[in-house]
Amino acid sequence: MYPSMWKKVKEEIFVWRLGASTGILIIGLVIIARLTGSLQALEWLAFDTFLRLRPSEPIDERILIVGINEDDIRSIKNYPIPDGELASLLVKLQTYKPRVIGLDIYRNVPVPPPGNPEMIAAFKDMRNLIAIEKVLPDKVDPTPYLSSEQIGFADQMTDTDGKLRRSLLATPTPKGYKFSLSLRLSEAYLTHKGITLENGLRDRDTMRFANTELPRFLPNSGGYVKADAGGVQVLLNFKNDRERFRTVSLNDIKTGNFKPEWIRDRIVIIGMTASSVKDLISTSTIASTKTAPGRVYGVEIQAHETSQIISAVLDGRPLINAWTKEWEYIWIIGWGFVGIYFARLTKYPLINLLAVSIASINLIGSSYLLLLFWGCWVPVIPAILVLTLNGVGLTALFQYDQTFQAKINARQIIIERTFETIHNGPLQTLAKALRRVKDGKDLPPDELLCELEKDLEKLNYELRGIYEFLQREPQNQDNRLYIGSGIELNLQNPLHDILYQVYNYTLERDFPCFKTLKVKVRTFEPIEDTHLSIEQKQGVCRFLEEALCNVGKHALGLTRLEVIYENDNGWHTLRIKDNGLSMKSYKEGQGTRQFKYIAQQLKGKFTRSPLFPKGTLCELSWLASKS
Repeated sequence: MYPSMWKKVKEEIFVWRLGASTGILIIGLVIIARLTGSLQALEWLAFDTFLRLRPSEPIDERILIVGINEDDIRSIKNYPIPDGELASLLVKLQTYKPRVIGLDIYRNVPVPPPGNPEMIAAFKDMRNLIAIEKVLPDKVDPTPYLSSEQIGFADQMTDTDGKLRRSLLATPTPKGYKFSLSLRLSEAYLTHKGITLENGLRDRDTMRFANTELPRFLPNSGGYVKADAGGVQVLLNFKNDRERFRTVSLNDIKTGNFKPEWIRDRIVIIGMTASSVKDLISTSTIASTKTAPGRVYGVEIQAHETSQIISAVLDGRPLINAWTKEWEYIWIIGWGFVGIYFARLTKYPLINLLAVSIASINLIGSSYLLLLFWGCWVPVIPAILVLTLNGVGLTALFQYDQTFQAKINARQIIIERTFETIHNGPLQTLAKALRRVKDGKDLPPDELLCELEKDLEKLNYELRGIYEFLQREPQNQDNRLYIGSGIELNLQNPLHDILYQVYNYTLERDFPCFKTLKVKVRTFEPIEDTHLSIEQKQGVCRFLEEALCNVGKHALGLTRLEVIYENDNGWHTLRIKDNGLSMKSYKEGQGTRQFKYIAQQLKGKFTRSPLFPKGTLCELSWLASKS
């Protein structure tokens, strides 16, 4: 591996380490924010939004809601609903043979006018009736005329924002383990199909019907942080439609304004749908049709809770569950590294913004599909945060590094170009003056001084010419090659023309070995060179100039010089061949290092070898373009 390539690799590793360390810090801060609950409200918002955006679902015809509304109360002219009215309703419903009836109205004390005996008789005669009690935190006792298997609690577990997202199915109490109304109704309905309620297999602390295990809510399920997960709770997968369940009123039942098949073998839930009763629960998930926005009647919540259980068991409708914490954080960290990757590999801010936007859409889309088809609640907000913060925020860091590196590279190019110009011009003149001092001891002092004065004047002229060239605007330098004596070559011209100009200029220079040169052979083929950059063209020209300078300085007894630029078996080759007697040096000089560097930039090769009986071959070649 070339030293410069290894240098680039080390620079890239450093940049990746810098970006990755910053990105990992951002990921860590987001995870800490999640662990402390700072993102909980946002995760609830994303969860609620996904549930609202699901496609509409058909009405669950297995459940009928009998809602006692304001018209019913005005018709009865009494509230609470008297025992006699409820008893009459229960008896009439029973004639249509429902599978199970749920009474979502407290009946722990008699409600006049008279009718309590009829209510007691109805309770004692109906084995498929399930009534409610309240167990948390303020207790409301159940009716004493039903067995414990016919009682289910109606308590709900709302979150700190007042919204309902989970269902309490069972809980321990001082009077024993209690089941909810929705679980009792589901159990009664499924028992008729030969499906019984049992303990879970994967999780012994939860419940299952046949092969359907209810995913138990835990303190940190989904977007929750240290929530109250007492008893057995499950996340609510509300049905999404304007009309979720078929609903009739008390007057509809009295007047026969319904179809008998709506009741036969169905689950019938009786509750209040009168706004004055205020049996309302807040939720951001389901749209309200007859109530204030975000408010749902308690009897409909019971229907949702019951429907989600029997739909999961009988229809395979997904229950909402969450990944284990390990997989959730792998998911978050993975999206964080996607952001780091985009920040590093996208060179332009707009492209980076587009890439991060597309990735964000994919993240949101995949999270939505996981919830829709598999009921899987994955952490969307932390993943979006680490993706965007790393993907967009780290771009500035990488862009700064790229700009900084570009400035360093530009500075290095200027240094290299300046040194090449000085090395092939003023330094050659200075070397000539030093040799004149060394070899001119036998010359008269006046003659030696005169020659040195000429050399120094030329040196001064060349240095000033370089200074004036470097003083120009960068855009005027990039496409020009300064070769001394005020001569500048346009590097946008074909390479063979530029090489010919370099050849002519260099041979005109006052080098001692050129004085004996008699035969010049030159060939500059017009080869396609559009694949070469300006920098590469400049390197080839400097190679020719330096090689010819070496011939002029060291090829003693030179009489023949060949300079050939040709296409040789798919390789572009620039060959300088002389028949002089060169002095061998085992020390690699600046010129040799310069040649190797040029070959490396061209991804080609450089060779210099002695010829028999005398002479030197200096050759630079690179692979021709495949276009």
